[in-house]
Order: sequence, then structure tokens, then C-alpha cells
Amino acid sequence: MVNYFSFAFKNLRKRGIRSWLTLLGVFIGIVAVISLITLGSGLKAAVNAQFGVSSTQVITVQAGGLSYGAPGSTVVNPLTKKDAEAIGKLSTVEFTVPRNLEFLEIEYDDKVEFGYVVSLIEGLEKEMYELMDFKAEKGKLLTSRSSGSVVIGNNLESADKNGFGKEIVPGKKILIQGRKFTVVGVLEKQGSFLLDNIILMYDDDLNNLVGYGDNVDIIGVKVKDKDLMEKAKEDIEKLLRERRNVKIGEEDFEVSTPEAVLDQVNSVLNAIQIFVLIIASISILVGAIGIVNTMATSVLERKKEIGIMKAIGARNPQIFFQFFVESGFMGLIGGILGIVVGLLVGYFGTLGINSFVGATTSPEINIPLIIFALLGSFLIGAAAGIVPAMRAANQNPVEALRG
Repeated sequence: MVNYFSFAFKNLRKRGIRSWLTLLGVFIGIVAVISLITLGSGLKAAVNAQFGVSSTQVITVQAGGLSYGAPGSTVVNPLTKKDAEAIGKLSTVEFTVPRNLEFLEIEYDDKVEFGYVVSLIEGLEKEMYELMDFKAEKGKLLTSRSSGSVVIGNNLESADKNGFGKEIVPGKKILIQGRKFTVVGVLEKQGSFLLDNIILMYDDDLNNLVGYGDNVDIIGVKVKDKDLMEKAKEDIEKLLRERRNVKIGEEDFEVSTPEAVLDQVNSVLNAIQIFVLIIASISILVGAIGIVNTMATSVLERKKEIGIMKAIGARNPQIFFQFFVESGFMGLIGGILGIVVGLLVGYFGTLGINSFVGATTSPEINIPLIIFALLGSFLIGAAAGIVPAMRAANQNPVEALRG
């Protein structure tokens, strides 16, 4: 086998530019497969991180219906704080945290941007921080004595990310809807585009700015035990159907668990990834056809060489394996080059996705995928060379010497 690969390498070098053009199809196909799978994995991790809830015992409740703004806003029949209180009394629920999410004008250093402001109800600070996994990186979190104060997401501190071109640190004052607030803390990075760009303020302050009254956009529910998630979901749905006077199948609200939401998102991402990979596989097929053409041409060009080999004792299987290994070797080289470039594209592409959405996921190198791609590229090349190799092996030595 060492001799076969040695002969194959020498023959590929002899053909020069033709060999590289033949490898191009396999190379492009492997680049597409490796980079797309790596990018797909990075995209999944980044998207999953956007949900920003680390607990597996959290259920999200929001109103359904006609909506054009933030989650739960401008719906036909909004949720209320009394709904949250009622849900909190269920036997499967540990506590609930109602909150509102408003998209408001923010001014700092005479520059205006727009961003999301999240409400915090006084007396539920501990529950809110536990539910959302909020911790202060700088300064402090809001306390019951923090009216007129806000805590900002991690990205809003940075001059490069907040849109104001100037760092916002604890102690600075910002204008929200024209009213002055003092920044008392900066949240630790969540890896979520939304949570790293929010402003957290007390519910009374936000209500004074917007005037939503007792309406609630989202109710966060902490379940007593992760094994009770489905039971809690059913209890909440039953309770809200009774309170909102709707029948099964006519619900104007949504009760979702993190797993269910992520499963839906991942199923869409998987479908997109499979579709793109099917398209990418066409390039590999084109590469295989290129190898067939090149090897068939090579058999014609090397008829005299085949005749000499047979004249000095080479058997048909030896002739077959020489051309078979040579075509497989072409696929293997295309695969190696494709893997290297594909990994680079996937790695830097994942970093780009993280930068765009504000995630902190690490690019992954899929070792089984690399092994599969190496083996697959060799087998594709070898399979493409079977017919030309059989044709070479079946050459009549006398006719071959004449040719």
C-alpha cells in the first residue's frame, strides 16, 4: 500500500494543474460541509444562549393574540398582576415574578438611542435575580431604597457597544423618556443580546413613564421541582383558561418551558442545516465526476505504461489497485485541504456570530466529523476511480504497448 500511495503521489505531481483542478470539486464540497456544520453548531449555541435563563425549573407565561411590540405588549387580552398572584398559589409553583418590557428612548452624553427597559417589582428583588440569574459585576443591584435608580446590562457599559460612544459607569446619570435616572450597577455578562442590553428599573418608575397599570407582559414562574415542570405547565394552563374564560384549543395565552422553546428553535435550525448540506453535497458529486473524467483520461494516456507493467509481470489486481488508490488519494488530498479551510471558516464564522448577537460560546472542533470527512473523501475518490481502474486492469498488454 505504501508503494501504491507513493506512485499515486508521483502521478499527481506529474499531471500538475490538472490534478488541482480535479481536486477542486471535492475541496469545495468538504469546505462547505465542514464549515456549515461548524457554523450550525455555533449558531445553535449562540441562539440557545439568547434565552438567558439558566434554570431548568422556569416557565414563561405571556398573553397571545395581536401583538406588534415587545413580548406580551399590545395584545388583545393582556395578563395582569392578579394572574401572577393566582399562579403563585398553585401547589407546583414556588414563586412568580411579573415583569414588563418596554422599548424606550435613552439619552446619554447628548446622544439618543432606543433600548429595552425591564421592570422590577419592589419586594420581589431576590426572586427576580434568582429567576434571571442576575448578578452585579460593578456597583450594586437595585434594593428597596433604589427608586430613581437603574441597573444596566453589560453591553451598555461599553463605549464600543452602547451606541453612545462613551462608557457608562455606576454613578453616571442617563435620561429615559426625558426623566433622569442614576446608574447604580452593571450586570454580569449573560451571553444574551437582549439581557446584555437591557436597563432594569423599579416597576413604579417604569409605570410612571409608560402607564401600563396592572397589565403584565411576561410572568416568570419558578417551579418547585424540575420533575414537576409538565404538571406545573398543565396547572397554569387550566388556571388561566378558567380566569380568562377560554376553552381548550382557544387559549389566548402561551405557557412555555425552556426545553420546548429550544426544541422548536433547534428543529428549525436543523432543517435549514440539512437543506444547505444537501446543496453542498452536489459539489462533492461534481468533484467525483471530475475524478472519473481525470482517471479515464489518465488510463488512455498511460496505455503504454500499463502494457509495460503487464509485460514485466504486473497482475490485473495490481494495475487495478494502482489506479484505485490514485483516485482515492486525489479525493483524500481534496478532503484534507477542505477540512483545513472549512475549520477556519467555521471557527472565525462562529466568532463573528458571537460578536453579532453578543454571545460568548466557544467554537467547537468536531473530531468525529473530521474523521468522517477524511474517510468519506477518500472513499468518494476511490469509488469514482473504480470504473477507470477496471478499464486499466483489463487492458490487453499487446494492444496497450502498440498504443
